[in-house]
Amino acid sequence: MTESSAEAVASAATAAVASAAGASGGWRRATGIAGVAIGVIATGAAAGVAIERMTVGRGMRRKARLALDSAGPYGTLRGTPGKAYADDGTELYYEVDEPDPETTAAPARRRRLFGRKPPAPVTVVFSHGYCLNQDSWHFQRAALRGVVRTVHWDQRSHGRSARGAAQVERGEPVTIEQLGQDLKAVIDAAAPEGPLVLVGHSMGGMTVMALADQYPELIRERVVGVALVGTSSGRLGEVNFGLPVAGVNAVRRVLPGVLKALGQRAELVEKGRRATADLFAGVIKRYSFASRDVDPAVARFAERMIESTPIDVVAEYYPAFNDHDKTEALAHFADLPVLVLAGVQDLVTPSEHSEAIADLLPEAELVLVPDAGHLVILEHPEVVTDRLADLLTRAGAVPAGANVGGYGSTSSTAQPG
Repeated sequence: MTESSAEAVASAATAAVASAAGASGGWRRATGIAGVAIGVIATGAAAGVAIERMTVGRGMRRKARLALDSAGPYGTLRGTPGKAYADDGTELYYEVDEPDPETTAAPARRRRLFGRKPPAPVTVVFSHGYCLNQDSWHFQRAALRGVVRTVHWDQRSHGRSARGAAQVERGEPVTIEQLGQDLKAVIDAAAPEGPLVLVGHSMGGMTVMALADQYPELIRERVVGVALVGTSSGRLGEVNFGLPVAGVNAVRRVLPGVLKALGQRAELVEKGRRATADLFAGVIKRYSFASRDVDPAVARFAERMIESTPIDVVAEYYPAFNDHDKTEALAHFADLPVLVLAGVQDLVTPSEHSEAIADLLPEAELVLVPDAGHLVILEHPEVVTDRLADLLTRAGAVPAGANVGGYGSTSSTAQPG
C-alpha cells in the first residue's frame, strides 16, 4: 500500500463517519463505518484473521465466545469496595484486598511487648492500562491475595469508575497529569498512611510517572518500590504499531479525526462495533499477544475488557498519549527498588521504551519477555508475578520466602536485561 492510497482509505473512513454523524442511518451503516475505521487502524494486520473467521459460521463463533466467557475465573476476584473522588468530582472505584491475619501476628506481638502502635502495612497499588480495568491484574491479584495488602482501582471512565466529570461536563481533554492526580486521590482514600509499592501497566505506568512528577514528596516519604510494566515515558508519537511506513503515516494523520467523529456518534457506532466483533477480536489479539498458544479463554477475557470501553472514551484518551512525556519524572525513582518489564514483541509500547526507562534508572531490574506482546501480564502471568514478588521482597513488602501463589502457566522465557 502506498502512502497516498493509505491516506485515501483513511480519508474515506473519516468522510463516512462524518456523513453518519449528520444522518439518521441505521446500525448497518454504523457496522460499515466501524469496519472501515478498524481497517485503518489495523491496516493489513487483520486481513488474514478476517478471512479465516469468514470460514466459520457467525452463530458458531457467537456460541464459542459465550462458552469462553464462562470457561475461566478471569476477572471474578473481588475485594472490599471503596470510592475516591478526583479533584473534578469524578467518582473513582477501588477495591482493597487485606493480608491474612497471620501476617500481622508479629506486629501485634511487638505492640504488647513495647507498647507501640503497629506500623501500617505496605500497600501495593495497581494501576491498569488503556481500555482495560482493574481485572487485568487477575493473575497477579490471585497470587498475592492474603500475602500483602493490595489496592486495585479503575481509571476514570474505565471499569466501575464514573465517566470523567471534566470531560462530560466541560469537554476538557483527558491528560496523563489528571490521571496522576486521580491516583493520588485513590491513595489518600485507600492507603492514607504506610509504605507504598506502585505498580503500573501501560497507561497505568504513565499514571505512576505523573504521580511522581506532581507529588515528589509522596514518592520520597512513602514509596518503597515501583514496577513499570509495558509502558513508556514518552515519544509515543513515534510508535509504528507494526505497520509499514506508508500505513502508519496515514493513520497518524487521520486517526484522531476518525476517533473523534466515531465518539460523537457513540450509540450508533457501538451497535456496529458489536456486529463486527469478529474483526475486533482479530485486531485485539494481534495487538495484545505474541504467543500462538495463548489460552483462548484468556484471549476472550482481554477482548471483553477492551470491548467494554465505550468508543467515546477511546477517543477522549487517544490524544493524551502523544503529549505524554514524563522522562524527567523517572529521577524520583532513582533510589528505589524498581522493576521494568516488557514483552519484546509489544507493538503498542515497544520494549525499546522500557529499555530507555531502565537506562535512566541504572539500579532497576530490566526483564524482557521474548514471546510476549502488550498484555504480558495476562500472556505470561508467572513471569510477571515472579519478578513482582522479588520486587516486593526487596522493598520489604513481604518477608523473604513468603508463599506467593502461582497462577497461570509457568514460563521460563524471561531474560534479564
